[in-house]
Amino acid sequence: MSTVLETRGLSKRFGGLLATSDVTFQLERGARQALIGPNGAGKTTFVNLLTGVLPPSAGQVMLLGEDVTSLKPEARVRRGLVRTFQINQLFGELTPLETLALAVGERLGQGGDWRRRVGAGNAVADEVTEVADRFGLADVLERRTDTLPYGKQRLLEIAAAFACAPKVLLLDEPAAGVPEAERRDILNAIAALPDDVSVLLIEHDMDLVFSFARRISVLVDGGLLVEGEPAAIAADPRVRAVYLGESRDG
Repeated sequence: MSTVLETRGLSKRFGGLLATSDVTFQLERGARQALIGPNGAGKTTFVNLLTGVLPPSAGQVMLLGEDVTSLKPEARVRRGLVRTFQINQLFGELTPLETLALAVGERLGQGGDWRRRVGAGNAVADEVTEVADRFGLADVLERRTDTLPYGKQRLLEIAAAFACAPKVLLLDEPAAGVPEAERRDILNAIAALPDDVSVLLIEHDMDLVFSFARRISVLVDGGLLVEGEPAAIAADPRVRAVYLGESRDG
C-alpha cells in the first residue's frame, strides 16, 4: 500500500499550550484506521490541522504526495480530503435530495445550478439516487433534514461527504449522539465504504473502533503514544493506563 495522507513533525501551539506535538503520522491507501485518545488528547486539533481549519505552528501535511499545508479546507476537499463533524453541519431547511444534489453538483462544477439540474435525469440526479440508496436515505429524500431522526441526519452527513468523491475520508465521531436503535445503520454504512476510500475514524466508542479498524493510532497530550493492530493496542499497558477514568474529548 502507498501513503495517501501524511504529517511530518506537525505541531500546533496556542500561546503557551502545545496542543499538537511533533506528530508524524501516515494513512495508507485503503486504510481502515482509527484515531483514539483520552479526554483532551488533542484529536480535534489534529483533525483541524489535517483539514486546514487551523494552520500548524510547525510541520507539514501531505495529501497524495502533495504538500497541502498552506491550502484552505475547500482546496483540500477538491483534492480528495473530506471530513464529517462531531456535530452535523447540515442545512436543516434542505431535503436530503437537495443536500446530495448540492454536494454532487458542486463537485461537477454545477453547484450554482443544482436546483434545476437535480430533476433533469442527468449525471447529478443519477448519482444522488445511487448515493441515497447506498446510505439508506431513499425513503426520506423529500423530507426536510431537520425533521429526520438523528441517525438519518448522521447518515446524510456521511453520504454528503461521500458524494464529494473522497480519496481520504475523516469521520469525526459519526455515531455520537445517535440512539442505540439507529447505530447499526451507521456501523453498516461505514463498513460498506468502498476499498478505494481510505478512512480515518476519530471515535470514543471502543466497540465501534474495534469492529471497524485494522490499525489504531493513540494520541495522548498532543503526541502519538503508540500505533498498531487492534489486538496489540488493546493489550498495551500504556493505552490501558491513559484510558483509566476516560470521559470525553474536546
